[in-house]
Amino acid sequence: MLWRVEGFDFAGQEQALKLLALAFGGDPACTDCNRVLRIPGLLNRKYDPACLVTVEYPDDSVWTPDDFRLDAGAVNSLLLDRIITPNRRSGKHSNSESDWAWVSRELAHGKDAVKLTHDLASRRSDKANPVYYAQRTVDVASARLWLIEGVRIDDVITMLESRRRFEIPTALCSARAREIAATAQRMVARKKSA
Repeated sequence: MLWRVEGFDFAGQEQALKLLALAFGGDPACTDCNRVLRIPGLLNRKYDPACLVTVEYPDDSVWTPDDFRLDAGAVNSLLLDRIITPNRRSGKHSNSESDWAWVSRELAHGKDAVKLTHDLASRRSDKANPVYYAQRTVDVASARLWLIEGVRIDDVITMLESRRRFEIPTALCSARAREIAATAQRMVARKKSA
């Protein structure tokens, strides 16, 4: 997803990109002005099967720095405190894969997503940002489940926005919900074609 923006200098742009990377789970080390965009129309071969890079403009709005109301101090603190430690269990599944299976199973049995998010964040204090990790895992799993159940993607987006509206700034909440719904939609499509 791309936003048309104005009023950013290079430092402000890179700071906003770091904030967006944390909000969407991107790599905050890849937020310099030289690495903003993959070229639409090419294949992203980091995934198997490779994904076609597309571009989506949500509308014709032009955004300014004030539209991205994020706590830069908190982000800087997270970036400085980041400790990434590999944590693989003996066996074939990573902790994240086990988390995914557990969250998917709990959601399918009707567990409350807010409680599940809290439980997962508590279990995964080894993550650089346990709350973000838990929110994203629960939301992608929820979106996937809803799509499998036949819920329309627009309704999935609305439910995701509603779930996180008090936790994530409005400007990001909508874009985040769309990105998560699209991710879940690709997961469902890959499973059907496999």
